Amino acid sequence: MSENSKRETLGFQTEVRQLLQLMIHSLYSNKEIFLRELISNASDAADKLRFEALASPDLLGDDTELSVLIEVDKDKRTLSVVDNGIGMSREELVDNLGTIARSGTSEFLEQMTGDKKHDAQLIGQFGVGFYSSFIVADQVTVETRRAGSPSEESVRWESDGKGEFSIETIDRAERGTRVTLHLKEDETEFAESFRIESLIRKYSDHIAFPVSLTAEGDDDKEPKVVNSATALWRRPRSEVSDDEYKEFYKYLTHDFADPLDWSHNRVEGRKEYTSLLFIPAAAPFDLWNRDAPRGLKLYVQRVFIMDEAEQFLPLYLRFVKGVVDSSDLPLNVSRELLQQNPELVSMRTALTRRVLDMLAKMAASGTDDYKTFWGQFGQVLKEGVVEDHANKDKLAKLLRFATTHGGTDAQDQSLEDYVGRAAPEQDKIYYILAENYATAVASPHLEKLRERGLEVLLLTDRIDPWLVDGLAEYEGKALVDVARTGLDLPAGEDAADQEKINEEHKSLLEKIKGALSERVDDVSVSRRLVDSPACVVSADNDLSPQLRRMLEASGQQIPDAKPILEINVGHPLVTRLSAESDEGRFDDLSNIVLDHALLAEGTQLDSPAEYVQRMNKLLLEIDSGEINE
Repeated sequence: MSENSKRETLGFQTEVRQLLQLMIHSLYSNKEIFLRELISNASDAADKLRFEALASPDLLGDDTELSVLIEVDKDKRTLSVVDNGIGMSREELVDNLGTIARSGTSEFLEQMTGDKKHDAQLIGQFGVGFYSSFIVADQVTVETRRAGSPSEESVRWESDGKGEFSIETIDRAERGTRVTLHLKEDETEFAESFRIESLIRKYSDHIAFPVSLTAEGDDDKEPKVVNSATALWRRPRSEVSDDEYKEFYKYLTHDFADPLDWSHNRVEGRKEYTSLLFIPAAAPFDLWNRDAPRGLKLYVQRVFIMDEAEQFLPLYLRFVKGVVDSSDLPLNVSRELLQQNPELVSMRTALTRRVLDMLAKMAASGTDDYKTFWGQFGQVLKEGVVEDHANKDKLAKLLRFATTHGGTDAQDQSLEDYVGRAAPEQDKIYYILAENYATAVASPHLEKLRERGLEVLLLTDRIDPWLVDGLAEYEGKALVDVARTGLDLPAGEDAADQEKINEEHKSLLEKIKGALSERVDDVSVSRRLVDSPACVVSADNDLSPQLRRMLEASGQQIPDAKPILEINVGHPLVTRLSAESDEGRFDDLSNIVLDHALLAEGTQLDSPAEYVQRMNKLLLEIDSGEINE
């Protein structure tokens, strides 16, 4: 490395090399998006300089008009995107262009299949940014100087996208960044001025800075401003087409897919602000990372403030993308000031309700959009029931579940649907928690309810134990777990009847309890079983087995709690058990009955080896004729 030029050659991060190869070979049908990405980056750089200049006006110097310039040269087969924004230091250049600084990278790579169409869609969800340049270029050069730094601290970055990049110090007078694409031989269309002009109008007309175009060889050497240079969210809704909203969303999020829905609104009066909110069609890879950057792009009086202002929406709406432009918040706003600003509380409340209203309208539309939304973001929306008590009723109407009525694992039934189908005398909403749909729908706890024609919600998401605790009831009907003691069915037996039944079979219950004293808290006659010999239930104050397993898996210490075994005294196996005179065989059969009940609810046995030994012993005794089959 030369001491004068400070030139060095570095290798891309492994994930970058894989992403580059995938883009180059998969995005042949979407290659034109590179220009949208580069103009978007240039616009962001101008926004950031304008914000930093609020505190340090000297950063702008004499060059106060921020803009983006596109230069094309057909003979040299080059296209350059030039901005006079914030620029980058040497360290920032290496960090920004040599690595993918985004959580979810490993998940992204794991989901790549090699199918071009599928993988191209994944890239769109992940975001491509600068790296999309290599779709059309076999070499990319970046020259940049950070605002406020001396010209000799400028740097040049260069790469062919095949694994390495070089970086060296240069002398550059202008602040900002120039990205030059050396186009591939078969990509000369992107050196044609008319082609680039059409792409600017298509993808970047809404950019708030002038985007100009100049072409080498044109008679008119003066740059031509192509875009309208008016922030889209500041325009009246009646003047913005659906296509313009969709392209703005893609510019804002770097997503390939159209949004499911959007809401453009201006509030006037005591508070003045404009919001443009989008509901994506697909979840990002870092959706479940609650600490990942998220939030709306914030402007104050058209001045960019920050990219991810998380204070405007609650955490459970972290999937929402968009822009907020306020006339009331102070220009020197910071995260701390935002959190303490009383106007923000009012804006957050209004924006949250606006998003929920958007979703309610989508759900009522009768299209498949809400099914798509629920499949991508339903579990996140459930967090709101627990975290946002003020909007619990709105959220409850948006929830969707699989139920015994639906007959499939599709979560497409609302609580309103459930209540509408319930008999007038039914004052409860029944549900069961399980690890998956197959376990839930086959649970013995449902047998009596199914016989009585009572619908049950089949809850299999990890968030569901907290959801039902937070929701508690809907339209006056309490949510009841069918896997807990004291199940109360409409026009069913009461507690006195249960005591009478237990008394009738007291000797058998006490004998089974004695055999299982180390494993169960109690044994009683079941009123919920029809076809199964036994099931296990939890006491009202105990954690559900599903929640217990989740907490234990996360490393938390959970107090021991034994289940309650319920037996079906009309089942042949229980009849056989009650007639068993051999004490050892009775103990083994009792343990097997309990093991089967635990397995049916999805609980892993503490000692599978003991269960296998008991079953082997039982099978041998049947085979030898010691006991009748």
